[in-house]
Amino acid sequence: MPIKIPDRLPAADILRHENIFVMSEARAASQEIRPLKVLLLNLMPKKIETETQFLRLLSNTPLQVDVELLRIDNRPTKNTPTEHLDTFYRQFETIKHRNFDGLIVTGAPLGLVQFEDVLYWEEIQTIMSWAKTHVTSTMFICWAAQAGLKLIYDLPKRTRKEKLSGVYLHDTLDLHHPLLRGFDDHFFAPHSRYADFPTDFLNQHTDVDILASSKEAGVYLAATKDNRNVFVTGHPEYDPLTLHNEYVRDLEQDGEPKLPVHYYPDNDPTKKPLGKWRSHGHLLFCNWLNYCVYQQTPYDLEHFNLQSFTSVND
Repeated sequence: MPIKIPDRLPAADILRHENIFVMSEARAASQEIRPLKVLLLNLMPKKIETETQFLRLLSNTPLQVDVELLRIDNRPTKNTPTEHLDTFYRQFETIKHRNFDGLIVTGAPLGLVQFEDVLYWEEIQTIMSWAKTHVTSTMFICWAAQAGLKLIYDLPKRTRKEKLSGVYLHDTLDLHHPLLRGFDDHFFAPHSRYADFPTDFLNQHTDVDILASSKEAGVYLAATKDNRNVFVTGHPEYDPLTLHNEYVRDLEQDGEPKLPVHYYPDNDPTKKPLGKWRSHGHLLFCNWLNYCVYQQTPYDLEHFNLQSFTSVND
């Protein structure tokens, strides 16, 4: 089944070129089916690139998914045209009265910034508090995972001395968990963060189920007992060249960034890296949409009080 997005969104042509089923708004309106309503809170600077990456993952499911894009503030950005933001992104005030089946909160380049110093920290708190009664399941990516753990469990910010960047091998810890259905015993996933997620620390200070971890990178995937909050510390949405582009950017800005590990063939940045995490990235999102969202969400979404789904941690 397809994803339904605005016809003129740049990602639409890119995904159609990749032979991904993108449904027009007119055709979707004629179908007698309720699509899943998924809200994407995009905190990344290059919003068009990021929204395309996530839409690609959301498309690989038999469910019809209606995606809406949410912005956090009105500040201008040099990385995304204002016309694009004004055309395709919604303000929180315009959607806060509605319920959604799923919410995805992306990462953000805020690894070295304290939470209280984040310009939109109050807005993040407001949206995450709202999600408790208006969203069936929320997926937090990278920096958002750290922010979500802070707001749900009051965990202090843990920052690494050096940036974690590369593609790491992970162990699947619970093959019977719905989010891990079909996963191999070991799988690769990219990371790009300063946040630190040690397994022992999360076990001691939270009751989340730790579902996948790496000896080098720490916890990769965790979820609350009711699966209403899913924490992904890496970037399953990344394209094969995203880490390379970040490395080139840091090279121009800082001069001496470390190479992303386990990424370039022969550790040579002149050689094209291979994407070896796509299949598990698609599978993770497919499982989340199926088991954490579709199987749990009410059919009559707009008239259902999600208060009954409130997390045991609230």
